[in-house]
Amino acid sequence: MEANEERATPTRAARGTVTGLLFGQLATYAVGTAVRLGLLDRIGAGTRTADEVAADCGTHPQATLRLLRALAALDLLTEPEPAVFEATAAGALLRSDAPDSMYALARIFSEPLMTRARERMEDSVRTGEPVFDAIFGTDFFSHLKSEPELSRVFNTAMGQGTRIAAQDVPPAYDFGRFGTIVDVGGGDGTLLAAILRAHPAPRGMIYDSAEGLAQAGAKLAAEGVADRVTLRTGDFFTEAPTGGDLYLLKSVIHDWNDDQCAQILRNIRQVLPPDGRLLIIEPVLTDTVGPDTSALPYLSDLNMLVNVGGRERTRADFETLCTKAGFHLTGLTPLPAPDPYVLIEATGV
Repeated sequence: MEANEERATPTRAARGTVTGLLFGQLATYAVGTAVRLGLLDRIGAGTRTADEVAADCGTHPQATLRLLRALAALDLLTEPEPAVFEATAAGALLRSDAPDSMYALARIFSEPLMTRARERMEDSVRTGEPVFDAIFGTDFFSHLKSEPELSRVFNTAMGQGTRIAAQDVPPAYDFGRFGTIVDVGGGDGTLLAAILRAHPAPRGMIYDSAEGLAQAGAKLAAEGVADRVTLRTGDFFTEAPTGGDLYLLKSVIHDWNDDQCAQILRNIRQVLPPDGRLLIIEPVLTDTVGPDTSALPYLSDLNMLVNVGGRERTRADFETLCTKAGFHLTGLTPLPAPDPYVLIEATGV
């Protein structure tokens, strides 16, 4: 056997896979550091030297160069000449002013709000309970409520995380047949605005906490649909607002345990008219994990476990939840790949 053939063994490849995973946390923190320092904003659409970026940021020149080179190795930058950098298409998404910016999403996912509970995942796996509460002295959303600036970044991040779904959802379902679409837990209105722009007949309502709605008015006005949307503050564990014939839940169900989800759904069932519909938008886990299965929904599942006590679910899980709350699941419509979301439609029984 030749020397290079001996090196290219399955064991070596497997070790490379494990090593890459072990260094994954450093990649997350490198991206988080870059967005907090505004490195991609400083580089902009052109090229900048490491010294220029460091001078703009007030950071150590050599340490800045090392971070920029790590970002280049992660395909967020290129280095066409020594110590000269330019953003890739992916890196440009980390600019705060990019049209499709993921700046806030990158920031929130590297904040202690998200990362500290992940460090104690072992405790959650042993107990089945989130560890966030023990670390911060309160639950995730109560802690967020006590940190207005963090809450603002979180809301912006959730809107940024919804942008692809906001492109894919409106043409995937017949929203135009409804009179009023109620987006329960709809945040800043990114999804509802996209639906209303594509379907001019319905009106809309966003039902959320005061913190969740904080940026909705400005977002809806910017999208030109503010005159078609009512903002309603409330608690979806207590009640659902009347007046809708389609109730929409995107990325809400995965935040909560089964009993909490059943309560949210029961509240909607109580106000749903006979011809009304429920539309849940979530990833749907497969019954088994195949070789081509994306890891993202399963990593999200672990994030839900440690931080909020929720979970990602299979079709059978959604059927059980719907039945428990008085709904009948009528169909699942996957959005175009690589969008991970599925439209889960249900009617009252």
